[in-house]
Amino acid sequence: MFESLSGKLGEVFERLRKRGALSESDVSEALREVRVALLEADVALPVVKAFIDGVKSKAVGQDVLRSVTPGQMVIKIVHDHLVEMLGGEAGTEDESGINLNAVPPVPVLMVGLQGSGKTTSTAKIALRLMTKERKKVLMASLDVYRPAAQEQLKILGEQNNIPVLPVVAGQMPVDIAKRALQAAKLGGYDVLMLDTAGRLHIDETLMLEVAAVRDAVQPHETLLVADSLTGQDAVNVAKSFNERVGVTGIVLTRVDGDGRGGAALSMRAVTGKPIKLIGVGEKVDAIEPFHPARIAQRILGMGDIVSLVEKAAETIEKEEAERLAARVQKGQFDLNDMASQLKQLRKMGGMSGVMNLLPGVGKVKQQMAAANVDESVLKRQEAIIGSMTRDERTNPKVIHASRKKRIAAGSGTSVQDVNKLLKQHLQMADMMKRMSKLGQKGFMRSMGSMLPGMPGMPKLH
Repeated sequence: MFESLSGKLGEVFERLRKRGALSESDVSEALREVRVALLEADVALPVVKAFIDGVKSKAVGQDVLRSVTPGQMVIKIVHDHLVEMLGGEAGTEDESGINLNAVPPVPVLMVGLQGSGKTTSTAKIALRLMTKERKKVLMASLDVYRPAAQEQLKILGEQNNIPVLPVVAGQMPVDIAKRALQAAKLGGYDVLMLDTAGRLHIDETLMLEVAAVRDAVQPHETLLVADSLTGQDAVNVAKSFNERVGVTGIVLTRVDGDGRGGAALSMRAVTGKPIKLIGVGEKVDAIEPFHPARIAQRILGMGDIVSLVEKAAETIEKEEAERLAARVQKGQFDLNDMASQLKQLRKMGGMSGVMNLLPGVGKVKQQMAAANVDESVLKRQEAIIGSMTRDERTNPKVIHASRKKRIAAGSGTSVQDVNKLLKQHLQMADMMKRMSKLGQKGFMRSMGSMLPGMPGMPKLH
């Protein structure tokens, strides 16, 4: 979502880094470009003005202009103010998430406009609480207006083994909320997720109904679900709900889309309420805590190594990783091992998913785009290996011309694709053999040299 903004800010800061000394006019010119980039990203004007004023007051000081690396100092100031704008404090890791510090069952009220992703977000949060925090969660739909809304939540519950309150025909939202709270108490649930009805736009009837539900169950958290692709409209919706209902936090959906990022940057500043969670995909497990410091680093092209490590820890199977490490140290690497690596990489979001979290890869991503690197190649490669026999995967040397034709036909690819895969495997196997001869320290050095910008690798221009 922040790709366009990140690219523009990266160009501004690249010019600052190249200059040995900076004058006040240099900083002012750079901040004018930052201002334009923020406005183009659909950040609210008052937020942009306050941000630029705050940065400028510090960036034109003598300590910065006379420092050894003034360009880096200005970037740090922008970073710290960006973290502050997003709701965190510079230099701290904000453990944002849902506050469950209350007597169970803890009611969590989900509010927002129709189409913002409220029902899906309800299921996502419930699943996250169950899997990450080992909470017993009950979901209930209060949407008696939208056709099949209650059925949608029921299906999501069945698909993910999340209990859902049974529907009673003709019952109204406040009564459903009271029944759900009673059922949660009797069932010994830790959390009660209440999915309220939405509208295409804010109206008085909607606000009165949500307020009535709030008064009936006294929610510990009232989370506004807002679609990041709606830009400034999402900010206005957040402001209205906060004034009328009282919001404790925001869940931003479709952050993986091509929105300009202005909503995320404006919401905290306009409403004073934190963005607690972000939806990063359509799958029910595609939701993450919102960390201001990490998001600021991504926007400024600094990467997000912490999130990358967390993602790797969640997706990489420990036993499989240990098995592969043992084989690599022996210099062994067959097509089964390669298939395992492709699967793990795809689970982490493919090359683009990993690269989004690496620092300083903006130029590399541009080069990949220019070279038309196709992410679907991972699936094709998996399909090719899947079309091989067990003997062919463990001993690729037996794959001759007729076998290549069979494999290509079975995987829906071409013989050229099969040849490319076999060549790639051969190169990887040779590298593994060389690394196995280096010992553990040499092995780690070689792994480091595989990353751009690390010792032993040519710099990318």
